[in-house]
Amino acid sequence: MEIRSNNFCVILAGGRGKRLWPSSRSDRPKQFVDFFGYGRTQLQATYDRMLRIIDRNNIYVCTSEQYEKLTREQLPDIPLENILAEPVNRNTAPSVAWAGAHIHRMCEDARIVVVPSDQFIVGEETFYNSVQQGLDFVANNDIILTMGIHPTRPEPGYGYIQIGEPTLTAGIHKVQSFTEKPERNFAQLFLESGEFLWNTGMFLMNVSYLKTFSWQVMPDITSRLSAVKELHSYQEEYQYVQAHYPSYPNLSMDQAVLEKHDNAFVMTCDFGWADLGTWHSIYEFKHQQNEDNVVIDSEVVLENCQGNIIKLPKGHVGVINGLKGYIVAEQGDVLLICKKSDSSSLIRKYINEVGLRYGDDYV
Repeated sequence: MEIRSNNFCVILAGGRGKRLWPSSRSDRPKQFVDFFGYGRTQLQATYDRMLRIIDRNNIYVCTSEQYEKLTREQLPDIPLENILAEPVNRNTAPSVAWAGAHIHRMCEDARIVVVPSDQFIVGEETFYNSVQQGLDFVANNDIILTMGIHPTRPEPGYGYIQIGEPTLTAGIHKVQSFTEKPERNFAQLFLESGEFLWNTGMFLMNVSYLKTFSWQVMPDITSRLSAVKELHSYQEEYQYVQAHYPSYPNLSMDQAVLEKHDNAFVMTCDFGWADLGTWHSIYEFKHQQNEDNVVIDSEVVLENCQGNIIKLPKGHVGVINGLKGYIVAEQGDVLLICKKSDSSSLIRKYINEVGLRYGDDYV
């Protein structure tokens, strides 16, 4: 597969992964964990995947200063200046704007694909073909393009993109509307209508339009980042960004593109996809195992158990009887057992409570 010199990738790897606590902890979030026992962490797997179609020198990782060392340890062959470490967390839109300003200095006709570091892709050849098609489309069209997947269940933990007017390119439509994490009954309606796609959080654009988009949606950030193009070294750029980054707003790319921008388009994609952000989404993606239990890289003996998701540390054996519809997750000094159906709200609650009672070391 041809690797074009003006194709770039930005991997988003700055999140804290709280929804997968306690397996994802603040000192080592999910993207830095070999969650499924495949021998590569989620960040490494994402990097490996993109390396098939993007030159190593054109892959950038946006992360937090807190995780810069982990990123360098896990991706030792990536150029040092390709790790963009945010001094404070301001969500994904400011980090993409910074990456865009940096890439624009390197290549004025760059085509960029932005990907999260915590996704599972099945059918990688189909994925590569979709990325190539998308990059070719944005090279000739000043838009932001996202990649959408036909929903297979009424998943309330995902975002839903309503398909709008078609373009002249098959499979690419204007975005009509966007709903983030709807109630399950609305998700069921979206599924049945056939008009909605899951939002993968992957975005494609040419670098010049990324600057235009940033001016429209984040003018304060963009006005400051415009100086990056005139700087002569990464060290100067990093010092400049450090000084200004704390004043940037907290804004996700999903919000910026799909809620605040009127020039967003969506490509219907056919590769297998799952967001590995929550216990429930992982269960739904992998629940075809024995007795409908999902056991992740763990040694267990189960009896009369159904609908559970279980992840234990290496060297631990779990014996579980009569449990139905629960998360059982242990990492280090924390064990979580809670109802799978209520996990998103409960985990946020328990992280706060544990942090207050016992300290941040347990979070």
